[in-house]
Amino acid sequence: MAKPLDEFHAGVGDWRAVIKRNNRRTLIVISLFIMLYILLGLLVDTFIYSQQYRTAPIGAIFHALITWHITPYATIITTIIAVISLLVAFAFHDRIMLLGTEYHEITPETATDLKEKQLYNIIEELKLAAGLQYMPRVFIMEANYMNAFASGYSEKSAIVAITRGLLDKLDRDETQAVMAHELSHIRHMDIKLTLMASVLSNIMLIVIDILFWSAFFGRGRSRDGEGGGNWLVIAIIILRYVLPLLTLLLMLFLSRSREYMADAGCVELTRNNEPLARALLKIQGDHEANIEQYAQEYNQAAHDSIRREAYIFDPIKAGIEDKSAPSDLFSTHPSIEKRLAALGFRRKT
Repeated sequence: MAKPLDEFHAGVGDWRAVIKRNNRRTLIVISLFIMLYILLGLLVDTFIYSQQYRTAPIGAIFHALITWHITPYATIITTIIAVISLLVAFAFHDRIMLLGTEYHEITPETATDLKEKQLYNIIEELKLAAGLQYMPRVFIMEANYMNAFASGYSEKSAIVAITRGLLDKLDRDETQAVMAHELSHIRHMDIKLTLMASVLSNIMLIVIDILFWSAFFGRGRSRDGEGGGNWLVIAIIILRYVLPLLTLLLMLFLSRSREYMADAGCVELTRNNEPLARALLKIQGDHEANIEQYAQEYNQAAHDSIRREAYIFDPIKAGIEDKSAPSDLFSTHPSIEKRLAALGFRRKT
């Protein structure tokens, strides 16, 4: 019987370079989100003040805003809304991630069999290796498909969840590799970063929609005869259709970068690239072999779309799509072959 890695040339991946490279990418993406958010706020302020000072050139209004000669109230208000939204998201995100699933928490006292005790011990060992100050809460989801995720905005609030199917079908080394991947997400503050980007993205899309309809059906039409007013309306129209695509691409790029980092973090913690490679191939193969059953299970689990980005394996890679979530047409994870290549395994030709 062929082993999962028989079709690949084994090598050594440079996990330090992977972490360093994707840290840079993450910094760029988060900076772009913040910059876009501020620019959108300034655009709203420019639109509002252009209605108040109808004879003033649009360029002069924008310059006055960025130099604080007039107060950018819309930018300030949207920033306050973003901060409040982030605090709410951080407070409830770990609980939201388990909604719609049958699960139970594992502790040394509640573990019911050897597998569950072993799982807790693995995470306890990895917590020490990762230098985390707090032990993540451990949950088992009663699902047949093989998957796992981490959540929580800080080390103190962190949780890791693993499906029953994954726990039963992986050996100890492979389970350890999957958990090392998830603890790397916690260690790298991935949940905090992706939540921040997601909140900023959603608020931007709401604001640009309001601005778009205001420009067409509100007072914005009063400046249509002026060159500056026309350019302002054109900019709003372009952003209305470009911004959703741009934020989606940035979110996908951010998510894929963090997956590469978590894979590399796993190798850093375990000092072995093979168990994670084996686990990824087993998980993908299991999904492909049980695609109809798993598709039904995923789609029957309420709120599963919110977990897709956090899972170690994106079900879309096996052809399982959530029909209720249009954004799932785009995968948040790199392909398995690209992840294996980053780990040092390339398919034989």
